[in-house]
Amino acid sequence: MRFWRRGVSDETAPDPESIPPEAAEVSTAEPASAPSVPELAPEIPAMPEPVPQTPSEQLRGLFGRMRAGLSRSSARLNEGINTIFLRRRLDNTALAELEDLLITSDMGTGVAGEVVEALRRTRFNQEIAPDEVRAALADEVIRLVERVQRPLRIDPAQRPFVILVVGVNGSGKTTTIGKLAKEYRDAGKSVVLAAGDTFRAAAVEQLQIWGERARCPVITRPTGSDAAGLAFEALEKARQDGTDILLIDTAGRLHNKADLMGELQKIVRVLKKVDATAPHAVLLVLDATVGQNAHQQAEIFRDMV
Repeated sequence: MRFWRRGVSDETAPDPESIPPEAAEVSTAEPASAPSVPELAPEIPAMPEPVPQTPSEQLRGLFGRMRAGLSRSSARLNEGINTIFLRRRLDNTALAELEDLLITSDMGTGVAGEVVEALRRTRFNQEIAPDEVRAALADEVIRLVERVQRPLRIDPAQRPFVILVVGVNGSGKTTTIGKLAKEYRDAGKSVVLAAGDTFRAAAVEQLQIWGERARCPVITRPTGSDAAGLAFEALEKARQDGTDILLIDTAGRLHNKADLMGELQKIVRVLKKVDATAPHAVLLVLDATVGQNAHQQAEIFRDMV
């Protein structure tokens, strides 16, 4: 979230006193009359300078966009379910329309097919209301996610346990780090945060706020510093202090930009110079509203780090 101010320069405006007298127009055809007073343009009030947003205001803006995206997707899906199941019987036509709706809602053909087949097995040719369809869809999606979930477990033998947090711009990496730090601190773990998003001063400030709330030290460097160097410094300090967990924030980057993704690889290489097994976990933060694009992000980040 960046803010720009456009200044207006008046250095080129001529000074009225610098105009030579001979440059003024003189008329001799008629007797001189009283000099006319030039009409003064009304004074334009200066535009107030924009007030920079605080990290908390930026967070509210991020969550607002996420809520808006989810609301649009949910509204489209809910409206489609209500339309399809006015007939209240789960027949082949209704199932085909439901599958089309799920695919156009960017659920993906594979997942949409599994969800529809699960409904076919359990509720086919039965009377069913839209709310029952929504509940069945939610249960099936949870079942699919639970099948592939991998809990993030901290290995106490690897100390500090290094977690590298990655993702595209605005996905919620820094906020996720703050929540994890709070959870680990409440569990009695010592935690250090590394502000690896050195491109944005606001990102460092935001992480410092989370660090204060979770009572965790935050390793920082000036804006524009080398993120890999900061990660190296943070890991060295965490080892010296006997810290349990090191959470490293990174700058948001588009998954289709090879040069930016290469910076992540550099961070990993530098960490391995201190600890050959680091990072012990790479946490990819995804925006739930991006649909199938999230799958593409996961594949590319997996291959890069």
